Amino acid sequence: MTKAEIPFRDIAIETASRETIARIQLEGLRRQVAQGLKTDFYRKRFAECGISSPEDIGTPDDIRKLPFTTKGDLRDAYPFGLLAVPKSEVVRIHASSGTTGTPTVIYLTQKDLDRASDTMARSLMAAGGTKDDVIQNMMTYGLFTGGLCFHYGAELMGAMVIPTSAGNTLRQLRFMKDFGTTMIHATPSYLLHLHAAIEESEEISRGDLRLRKAITGAEPHSEELRRKIEGKLGIEVYNCYGMSEMNGPGLAFECVFRSGMHVWEDRFIAEILDPDTLEPVPEGGTGELVLTILCRDAMPLIRYRTRDLTRFIVGECECGRTHRRLARFTGRTDDMLIINGVNVFPSQIEEVLLRTNGVGANYFIVVEKEGVLDRLTVQVEITPETFADDARVINALRDRLKAEMSALITINPAIEIREPGSLPVSEGKAKRVEDRRPRE
Repeated sequence: MTKAEIPFRDIAIETASRETIARIQLEGLRRQVAQGLKTDFYRKRFAECGISSPEDIGTPDDIRKLPFTTKGDLRDAYPFGLLAVPKSEVVRIHASSGTTGTPTVIYLTQKDLDRASDTMARSLMAAGGTKDDVIQNMMTYGLFTGGLCFHYGAELMGAMVIPTSAGNTLRQLRFMKDFGTTMIHATPSYLLHLHAAIEESEEISRGDLRLRKAITGAEPHSEELRRKIEGKLGIEVYNCYGMSEMNGPGLAFECVFRSGMHVWEDRFIAEILDPDTLEPVPEGGTGELVLTILCRDAMPLIRYRTRDLTRFIVGECECGRTHRRLARFTGRTDDMLIINGVNVFPSQIEEVLLRTNGVGANYFIVVEKEGVLDRLTVQVEITPETFADDARVINALRDRLKAEMSALITINPAIEIREPGSLPVSEGKAKRVEDRRPRE
């Protein structure tokens, strides 16, 4: 792809100098501090940090003077403690899909929605989307931002959008065939389920479809899983990062070169900090992603601890964008499993499974107590061909998985080989882990 062919929505902003980005961030950060001072929550927090005016922020680095915000803070401020505008100016609310108990809610004015849509349109164009695309959105519509916020951005780009939402796989396939869907938005696990449905269908084959790209989000996945989906569906798969607290998908997005996700730094400040000390990690080091939104009037959110672990990719992207890139996430500080004193991330287990021939797409991780020790069990489906083989082949596969996982995570797991199709399949966000240990 030549430079002239690289797609941009706003080339001046997307290729701006670091000095220009810093100036935009300073202006945005001051605006958010001003909005925060309109809320009881931040007014109190800022006072504790000695911040009484936006003018107390002199450079983008002064963000370190400001307090952190957590998901617990959002719950404590429910329902209106973080609202910075009159309720009459709010046109929509969304809530985090992963919340239990008191929800974490965000509020949006019409201007906020317009900016969120523009951010999403920019992201889709960076991934090669155009107004000629037919985009089928297979994410749940409603309080979850992955449906409506993605939808509005795709429409702003000029694409034809089919809001099929999640589930009803046979209808999804019918619409893909009849309307010539070229791009889909779905979870990685649902894409694998979609492929299985195509393979089983007597009416629709892969040759009937015009699909060329998929945008994945809502659940973490490995590079191995991306390649597996691409191989099965014969398409390009793009990684997208977002969260309801930050207006949903489009916060960071892969461009056509797919070498990390560009964070739109004119609209967000991204920090990567040591999760224990909350100090910046060395350049290129892995840490917790902390985010500040710079362009939302209804609800400022400053130094929000995402609990997601990642790193900045050092160097420039071939596309010419100057906004920094995030590497694929390696886990979360709060879904990390501590097993007999060892930190284990489900993504490490997935990495082994997806690079092993004979292993199917579905797996499940169970953690239990066995006496005073923890026991880790990985239930994994194998392919029909492997299942039909003799016991020696299956036992050899089990031993190989056990050895490779033990080498990677330093824990000796139990491996349960399961028949193809025997583990539950989720059409939404996949549940991969069940921790059955008693709570102390």
